[in-house]
This record gives sequence, C-alpha cells and structure tokens, in this order.
Amino acid sequence: MTLVNIIGSGKMARGIAVRMLHGRQPVHFLGRNGEQTRALVESLGAGATGGSVGDAIDGSVVFLAVPHSETRSVVLEYGDGLKGKIIVDISNPVDYATFDKLTTAPGTSAAEETAALLQGQADVVKAFNTTFSATLEEGAVAGQPLDVFIAGDSETAKRQISSLVAAGGLRPIDVGPLRRSRELEAFMLLVMGLQVNPEHDRYNWNTAVKILP
Repeated sequence: MTLVNIIGSGKMARGIAVRMLHGRQPVHFLGRNGEQTRALVESLGAGATGGSVGDAIDGSVVFLAVPHSETRSVVLEYGDGLKGKIIVDISNPVDYATFDKLTTAPGTSAAEETAALLQGQADVVKAFNTTFSATLEEGAVAGQPLDVFIAGDSETAKRQISSLVAAGGLRPIDVGPLRRSRELEAFMLLVMGLQVNPEHDRYNWNTAVKILP
C-alpha cells in the first residue's frame, strides 16, 4: 500500500488527506507547527500519523501542501531525501495581495520551478491546484465529483496519482506534460479573481472547476 506523505498541516493538507483516507490510503503529515499537526492527526483518526518537517520520508508519494513561497525551502531542506519520489505540487503562485498577477516568471510555472530544484531526482506532478479545501472534504460540488487536473512528464507518475485521485472518489483528468501547469496556474488566477470580486457574489471558496460532457 502506498504511504502518502503530506508536507504541511493546513486546510489543503487536511482536504487532500480526507480524500486519501477515503481511498484507504494512509497519510503521514510532516508539519512545522507541532501542535497543529497533532490536532490534525487526532481529528482524522485511523490511518493518519504525523511528524515534523525534516523527518525522513517513507513511501513513494509526497504532496507539497505548502504555499508557493515555501516550496523552495522545503525542497532544498529535504534534498536527496526526495530522490525517487513522486512530488505533487499543488501550489498556485498568485499574488494574494492583489489577486492580479502570478508570482512566477513568464514562460514557466511553480511546478516547473519545483522540477528544476529537484534536478531530475524525482518526478513532479501538478495536481489539486484547482480544488479547494472545503470542496475536497466533501468530494463534490452540486452533486458532481471534483475534477482533478493532472500534468506531468512521467506517465507512470501520473497514472499513480490518477489512481489515488480516483480511489478518493474524484475524477482525474490528464492534461499533458508538466508545462501545462502554466495554464492550470494561470486559470486559477482568473478563478480566484472572481472569488474575491464583490461584483460576483455567487463565486466563493466552495466553488469548483468542472468540465461537463
């Protein structure tokens, strides 16, 4: 059984964990806030364990459930400890002060930055950046299972993440190579801009991005 590691102990870490546990995958949290991590583990119950950022990582999948601004420090801190893992970058590099621009350089993405830091030692997959914590806990919006868009250069890694997504009751959609992360992240700039705009009161943090047939 795959042991899923989640670096972070915030709302997105919880939401992802709920889906993984729904699919009978144990999760191990690695958080900087020990009290918050313990509370999270206790609230989730069986199948959830916790430790601290910097602890050795077992298992094959690591979710980076941290803000984009913290990704670099986490990856550099672990270094060779991430070798051979599947690293899932969920971040949205949005300027949260204005919701008007991305914080990545033109022609790249947060996920590609993560891959560059890892220098080919691990497979990076972009996923879960288009879902929000509350919707993940429910697994659906308006009766529709969430779509999880997945980008990556390793077909094997994408298949494994897709399997975890499907087991969690969600619908995985492979959108292509890792460079498609640029479009996924840019699209969320648009979505978040709608959510914080008072002129669009029907959009909020419980909305979801869904492709209908």
